[in-house]
Amino acid sequence: MDIKKIYGELFDVYLSADYLKKRADELGIYPNSIHEKDGSTLFLSRDKSGKHLVVLRKSPVYDVFEGEEVVNDGVKICPLNEANANTLRKLFPYTAPTSHKRHNITIGLGDRLGIASPGHIRLIRDYPAFPVLAQQSIRELNLTGRTYTEVLDAASWAVFQEGYKEGFGADGDHLKTHEEVHMALNHGYTMITLDCSEHIDNDISNADKDTIQIKYDALSKDIRSHLESKYLDKKFDITPEYRLEFNHDNFKRIVLTYIDAIHFTIDIYNTHIKPLDRPIDFEMSIDETLTPTSPEAHYFVARELIDGGVEITSLAPRFCGEFQKGIDYIGDTKKFEEEFIAHFAISKHFDYKISVHSGSDKFSIFPIVGKVTKGRYHLKTAGTNWLEAMKLVAKKAPSLYREIHEFSLQHLDEAKAYYHISAEPSNIPDIDTLTDEELPSLFDNPDSRQVIHITYGLILQAKNEDGQYRFRDRLYDVWNMYEEDYVELLIGHIGKHLDLLGMDKK
Repeated sequence: MDIKKIYGELFDVYLSADYLKKRADELGIYPNSIHEKDGSTLFLSRDKSGKHLVVLRKSPVYDVFEGEEVVNDGVKICPLNEANANTLRKLFPYTAPTSHKRHNITIGLGDRLGIASPGHIRLIRDYPAFPVLAQQSIRELNLTGRTYTEVLDAASWAVFQEGYKEGFGADGDHLKTHEEVHMALNHGYTMITLDCSEHIDNDISNADKDTIQIKYDALSKDIRSHLESKYLDKKFDITPEYRLEFNHDNFKRIVLTYIDAIHFTIDIYNTHIKPLDRPIDFEMSIDETLTPTSPEAHYFVARELIDGGVEITSLAPRFCGEFQKGIDYIGDTKKFEEEFIAHFAISKHFDYKISVHSGSDKFSIFPIVGKVTKGRYHLKTAGTNWLEAMKLVAKKAPSLYREIHEFSLQHLDEAKAYYHISAEPSNIPDIDTLTDEELPSLFDNPDSRQVIHITYGLILQAKNEDGQYRFRDRLYDVWNMYEEDYVELLIGHIGKHLDLLGMDKK
């Protein structure tokens, strides 16, 4: 279908919204994207070259979008570029991200490819959860070759495409420096997840008492006196049934482990968040550590931040067990529940949401999270959307998938520099023994899932000797051709997450 020819030939007909909706499938129009604004009709349409914004009839709206007129003063075909995305957000405010402070359940739905948000929206609109559609870390940007502008623009166009007007968030995820936080905020992001892992002393947990005392004595006397007066040998009743206690041993270890992270967080907040004239959802992440966060440590960190003037929207502790990429929780679910109850009680005491990171596919603990919190939490997912996209490739383009599968196994060690996994390639069936119809079953194999999961950046960035992408363009051709199939996969898979969390549909 040639979009210019179609609308050029049709322009002698009055192209009302009702008329366009009736012919949406035939014309390649996304029916929920049809809007009338200031005398013009706007909608998203697609042809063999991709998606476009179409603006019909001359008006102030018609003039402000960049594009090519295919009928003078009547039909403009506009690219989904940065300038037009900025214009879209000004004209249709619901396509701009917003804070989620008033929402009890928030779900981070990281879209590494810029194609998952339509599926996320079609699912989430039926549930009482606020979606954070644009969610990317600097690591993910580097591995995918995308920018914060591209991530946010993809979310905005998806929201317009689906006619979703209930709000969405944009998270600068796992940011570690002043420069990264400033960049995300400057791009209009409404949530900052501050990764404090580089300011947490992981050696303290295994240090002997003499080493602890020496390090503790090295702190300034003012800091020691101030913190001792607040915590040392004191007990804190979090609930009528739950009490925390700081003794000489755990108090000093907690202070030494987290004090630098607390000071760093307060500095980031005062420098970048507090001066803004718009609401920002601010999350502190202490989950990227080697040892689990004790309830006492959680309480200490939270209280010091709040006493330091930081308004926390959510906090992510390091829970017991392992939250590896792309597979279910590894660990004792009973122990997780016991500790999660304590962590949630602390978050409720200070009135912020508990945040669960690496939440993709953690099916065995979702019922616990939903039950304990009674529907007040933040959950981050991301990589599972990539896995569903690759499952689609296995189904629809088996020869391409076979190439990628072999490539991933060959480059697994490179990917392990970025992610910790326990996958054993020896546990993955030899792909040469599988029929094309059996390829999707590889995504039921935890080891295979993890290998494909963490090699996404290498797959997307791989190039041939001539400098052309080895896989990327062919992958997007498949995903664009089977867009609706991908939507259905996401609705089924992410829907399983929401159902196990105990969410009832609206």
